[in-house]
Amino acid sequence: MMNVAIVHDWLVTNAGAEKVLSALIELFPNADLFSIVEFLDESSKREILQDIHVTTSFIQHLPFSKKHFRKYLLLFPKAIASFDLKKYDLILSSSWAFAKGIRKDENQIHICYCHTPIRYIWDLKDEYFRNIPTLFYPLAQTTAKYLQQWDLQTSKSVDHFIANSHFVKKRIQNIYNRDATVIYPPVDTTSFTLCKEKEDYYVTMSRLVPYKRVDLIVQAFAKNGKRLLVIGDGEERKRLEAMAAKNIEFKGWIQKEEVIATLQKAKGFVYAAIEDFGIAPVEAQACGTPIIALGMGGTAESVIDGITGVHFHKQSIEALQKAVEHFESIYDTFDFTTIANHAKSFSKERFMKEMQTFIKEKAYH
Repeated sequence: MMNVAIVHDWLVTNAGAEKVLSALIELFPNADLFSIVEFLDESSKREILQDIHVTTSFIQHLPFSKKHFRKYLLLFPKAIASFDLKKYDLILSSSWAFAKGIRKDENQIHICYCHTPIRYIWDLKDEYFRNIPTLFYPLAQTTAKYLQQWDLQTSKSVDHFIANSHFVKKRIQNIYNRDATVIYPPVDTTSFTLCKEKEDYYVTMSRLVPYKRVDLIVQAFAKNGKRLLVIGDGEERKRLEAMAAKNIEFKGWIQKEEVIATLQKAKGFVYAAIEDFGIAPVEAQACGTPIIALGMGGTAESVIDGITGVHFHKQSIEALQKAVEHFESIYDTFDFTTIANHAKSFSKERFMKEMQTFIKEKAYH
């Protein structure tokens, strides 16, 4: 039996990457788990980690790390490299930032499930840097350059890349000059189930952070007056609430049962981010709910234009408004059962099977 280590960037929330991690833990229940920090609430800890122990880095114990661990960004490469993984035959990294930078020997196999290359030092750098004060801009540029060099260097120690979408596969090719096998993330299609009785409201669900572009959705719906529910929380919430109208309700993070019920009964699910994959739009489709999504990134792959939803092709209020109008004009053509069946092609069972096959082929040769 192989000794297996699983390495995850950081454990602070229960989002899409953590669904992948949870499935990896199910595949390898005897594996050891490593993460830069672990600050999960008890409910998320039970759901994601099951009974597995987490080894964290020295950053866990630095002052104010629980709320401000990201301020130690420049120490993250050192933190990942500090994990002693010599006794493991197989290392699985679940990486959107630093986890793939682990140290390994030649006789170890390192398979990286790459959610994305580091967004804020590559193609989304300008977007992330936009709000940095002028005084700190030179330091930010120097930091980005250092992390780019580190990122390229550590990509060489990965034996096999898995990408969570064809969109990310192309980014891995462009940035690291490496090939990747696409295995879509697991979606809980057993909990998110078909409901044909829809009500007259739209919903969006995501962390309220700048790149998710929830501002476009809020502004478009403030103009069109249609009822919109916003599930999620984050640094953008106050700004978004300030631009909202009375037809828009912010729910924050709510219990899973309420999320499911809200997605099941929604007329449509709206998404405006250029997403690496985007699990939430697939969860909505599993409920039979059609999608209005940007026809770029992961949603270009998970939403079939005209069948399970509609695409718009520019991140603008006008493009989204036109998409909503088009969506309503063809709404009667959507078949909720077809939409739900499409989502099953992204199921957790499919993920587990594809991962088992890939790992068996690459690590057990």
